[in-house]
Amino acid sequence: MLCFGKLRRSHIWKFFLICLVVTLGISFCLNLSPLQDGYHDCPCNPSPYGNENKNTIRNFSKQTAYHKLAIIVPFRDRFEELLDFVPYMGHYLNLQKVNHKIFVINQVDNFRFNRAALINVGYLESKSECDYLAMHDVDLLPLNPNLSYAYPSKGPFHVAAPNLHPRYHYPKFVGGILLLTCDDFQKTRGLSNRYWGWGQEDDEFYVRMRKAGLNISRPQNITTGYKTFKHLHDSKKRRRDTSRFFNQHYISSHRDYETGFDTLTYEKVSQYDLSVNGSVAKVINIRLSCDLSKTPWCLQKQDHNLAKPYL
Repeated sequence: MLCFGKLRRSHIWKFFLICLVVTLGISFCLNLSPLQDGYHDCPCNPSPYGNENKNTIRNFSKQTAYHKLAIIVPFRDRFEELLDFVPYMGHYLNLQKVNHKIFVINQVDNFRFNRAALINVGYLESKSECDYLAMHDVDLLPLNPNLSYAYPSKGPFHVAAPNLHPRYHYPKFVGGILLLTCDDFQKTRGLSNRYWGWGQEDDEFYVRMRKAGLNISRPQNITTGYKTFKHLHDSKKRRRDTSRFFNQHYISSHRDYETGFDTLTYEKVSQYDLSVNGSVAKVINIRLSCDLSKTPWCLQKQDHNLAKPYL
């Protein structure tokens, strides 16, 4: 046993030097060994459809920890609804521990509203930071906390199912709120850009998903029926633009094999962050382009004379 009181000063320094070398050697060896931090036990493709008690709020945190959701809101002149939507959805998704970002794609040109093209813009603007998306109407809020916004690893997940949506109940309806991975969205080429005005773009997208081999699933064990969502649309204040001009009815009734997010051209005018009661949305002001020789019905009725040279 060493007696430090009898060691000369030089021996003491040699002793501490040896201890330091041994300590550094041990630390180096530990750094070479693999970490056992639990990541290896996590499933590569978390599924949002596991077993659940329908009377309790599910814990979605494990299903969303490694993913980020882009809430894509096609938008024009719906500011009252937007002021409700942003804080409500921020709180709703935070309760599910869903990592997310809200993208409001605001159409500021003079053409008729094109929901499908705006969703395509949202995908292009969000894909660099998000790996899945929700095509989300601004006037539809989920009331049931058991509706999953988790990563849809099994394929497109239609949150606003026909048996739950307060207004649309036909079997092939996929509008309102639809979740897809960015990979699945890419397989479809996105939505058709030909749908100016209101309606039918979701029906065409349903065909695209089926042709791409994607299986669409919907919520199970939701007992709130048509009271599952709050629908903010006031048909008296905001009438749908359902008019059909030129040969729009014929074109809109057939599958579009030509257009998608990869054929879309648009101008990003400006963007800013909108904060409402602590929740933040990224607003992107967009001017869409229109080929009058192919879709002259993009024009408002009072501007139809501009299409004459192309007819």
